Amino acid sequence: MVEGKIRNADRGSYSLYKTGKSKSIRHYLYPMSAHKIYMEQCFALAEKAAAEGESPVGCVIVKNGVVIGTAYEKSRQLKDITRHAETLAVLDALQHTTDLSGSVLYTNVEPCILCSYVIRHYKIGEVVFASRSGELGGTHKPFNILTTDALKSWTEPPKVTVFNEN
Repeated sequence: MVEGKIRNADRGSYSLYKTGKSKSIRHYLYPMSAHKIYMEQCFALAEKAAAEGESPVGCVIVKNGVVIGTAYEKSRQLKDITRHAETLAVLDALQHTTDLSGSVLYTNVEPCILCSYVIRHYKIGEVVFASRSGELGGTHKPFNILTTDALKSWTEPPKVTVFNEN
């Protein structure tokens, strides 16, 4: 059993949680069993982040059925606000390929505005997450960087899937 803190939906405040058989860090909305194996990896990475005193966020990037990038939150450890799980997973994936287009990014928490920009820049084809981030989330208007099609210089937005293992 791991104990730690989890950021609430607005990513600003914290509440205590315990992991184990409890699904306290998992908030599911829609059934999506095809993504379960990669989401479980995200949850395990999130638990590792929490155990190290970080926000419990994990990320896995898959291309053509192969995991090409993984990471968990390290903003506090690295003293760098840009070191979110998603940005670190993208950096990891770029060690294996220069083309992330068409890949799927899995994360247990909706990517924030910063991470959404990175996702759009690298043309990741689908984003799967389990819990919304609130006003700082990449799908939340008016700053819905992840889902907007209003910016003509960008390609179409990625498919967004909210995961639920039920």
